[in-house]
Amino acid sequence: MSAMLRMLAWLLAISLVVLPVVGVLNGWFGTERWPLAKLRVHGEFKRVPAEELQKVLLPYARSGYFAVQLQEARHALEQLPWVESAQVRKQWPDVLEVSIVEHKPFARWGKDRLLSEHGRLFAIPQGLEDLPLPELAGPDAMTTEVVELYNDSRALFAPTGVDVRAVVMDARGSWSLVLDNGTEVVIGRNDARSRLDRFVRVLPQFTRTQVPIERADLRYTNGFTLSWGTPPPATKQTQDRT
Repeated sequence: MSAMLRMLAWLLAISLVVLPVVGVLNGWFGTERWPLAKLRVHGEFKRVPAEELQKVLLPYARSGYFAVQLQEARHALEQLPWVESAQVRKQWPDVLEVSIVEHKPFARWGKDRLLSEHGRLFAIPQGLEDLPLPELAGPDAMTTEVVELYNDSRALFAPTGVDVRAVVMDARGSWSLVLDNGTEVVIGRNDARSRLDRFVRVLPQFTRTQVPIERADLRYTNGFTLSWGTPPPATKQTQDRT
């Protein structure tokens, strides 16, 4: 046998071994013999329907145990509105195993997104536009800093009986707050926490009056300015006393 024929014989033998393996791994054949017939899902589900998970995973499961594209299946799951992260595994002989972590909304972010407890931004799902949450806003890369100031400012105002409803950082890095009593607090770009602390320490002196604070501007080195709203109408008891 010539060298050329021996080489062709070796190539043919290798092909007979390799091609079936390649075919199984690529799903060309063998999917009926090694199907993924079971779906096992882990996680606490409040907003992700099981039917939606099955619909997404079915095209991948049809490839069979050896050909299923796990990373592509994971990526497809993470495109679902309430899925924050997903893990997809296979277990011999016929199980596709999925672990899901749902988004847990922490706050609104701008006009059309939510911020999860893990700091992920995602679109507001349909029907939840009026979900009662704190209102945060800023550059997407600054979510951690905005949340930190929100938490710090809530702790500062808590002894006064006032809560923080909104925190905004604009494109220039300037901060502002809105309190739950409607007061707008303009902080500026520098020393946000120290300026808030200085304002909170004297706030009780101003809240004793019946005139509400409409706006507080803290962008001063040694003080701040206040804009006053309209006093509430006198009650019947107050009128009787006068």
